[in-house]
Amino acid sequence: MSRPAPDATSSDTNGADFSLRSIAVPAYGPTIIAAIGSGAIVPIVALSALDLGASPSVAALTVGLGLIAELFFAVPAGALVHRVGERRALLWASAVDAVGAFVALTAPSLTVLMATVFAMGFTSSVFSVARQAYLIDAVPTTMRARALSTLGGVNRIGMFIGPFIGAPIIHFWGPRAGFAVAVAAGLGAAALVQFGPDLTAAHEAQAKADPGDRVQVSTARVLWDHRSTYLTLGLGIMVIGAARSARLVLLPLWAEHVGLSASTTAIIFGIVGGVEMLLFYPAGSVMDRFGRIWVAVPCVVLLGVGMLSLPLTHSAIAVTVVALVAAVGNGMGSGIVMTLGADSAPEWGRSQFLGGWRFVSVVGGSGSPALISLITAQAGLAAACVSLGGLALAGTGWLAYWVPRFDPVRRAAREGSVTR
Repeated sequence: MSRPAPDATSSDTNGADFSLRSIAVPAYGPTIIAAIGSGAIVPIVALSALDLGASPSVAALTVGLGLIAELFFAVPAGALVHRVGERRALLWASAVDAVGAFVALTAPSLTVLMATVFAMGFTSSVFSVARQAYLIDAVPTTMRARALSTLGGVNRIGMFIGPFIGAPIIHFWGPRAGFAVAVAAGLGAAALVQFGPDLTAAHEAQAKADPGDRVQVSTARVLWDHRSTYLTLGLGIMVIGAARSARLVLLPLWAEHVGLSASTTAIIFGIVGGVEMLLFYPAGSVMDRFGRIWVAVPCVVLLGVGMLSLPLTHSAIAVTVVALVAAVGNGMGSGIVMTLGADSAPEWGRSQFLGGWRFVSVVGGSGSPALISLITAQAGLAAACVSLGGLALAGTGWLAYWVPRFDPVRRAAREGSVTR
């Protein structure tokens, strides 16, 4: 189905005077607040599980429940966003996340904690799909990649800040006290969504004014109608997700393998995170001006080269250099998965499509740790590094073939120039 012409009521997002600064607070404020809460609890989920009597293996499973829930609920999250609307879904997800964090803070048993972590994985999926769909409405196509890469960037900033905010609270009141930061973050994000301007009002008003154009189709039908996209470009997205996830698993394992201390590894990750945060806006600018392929392919290539090079390192400096190579690739790829999903999404049934898109991405991210575990058990950690790096480079060819090309000059002329 072709997209309808832009509505006159939303001309401010398609005119020459549009700037991301004009939507910074309503578009990115809830994301960075929610990410601070998420960042605060990442280090404490396993510790909280141990505090409630879990064995190390069960504690690891508790940490993984959030990712399992994101995989399980990605498609239902898209269906929910489609039914209630992007803004309401954001509000509900933030509020429920705050409730979940409070339950985790006061959990009387390990079972309650595990159920809560699983539920928070669902709210994470809803928030991510709604936030992406929200920005598609609010931003002109000619600035889409910059908007979505900035979304990825502010999420990383929040995740980076969160542990530092949670650290003193955890120090004085114990591991589970870190969930208090997530409670405050969820309530803050919900308040900002509730009382901030509604960037999607024009889009939803158009849908209500002309309901005949808004064909009500099931989520299954939307996924089936776009199966060719999922099986072509979607497989390329799986490569990106797998490469990113593999790097996060392999880097700390190899650092420990060559004798680096936990504190040294943490410093390396801090340096890597700083580099990635510097690259999100330049990455979006390249995508908007020259095309998505100029970010998608270098992202995966550098991640693959980084993993292939890890077995050659035997010192902190060498590991840091290789980690920085991969970090440049990952930072360049900020927002690439969301941008390609936004480019591929239909006008109606968009949130349902994005739920399927998120599922594809999470499948790639969740599959590579299992593959690393299998290869490491059979052939060793170095073989796992080489195998995952090689798979990333092999998948680059598939990704490069299916990423759509466009002429940025022609597209800008068609949709109107925008400010930088």
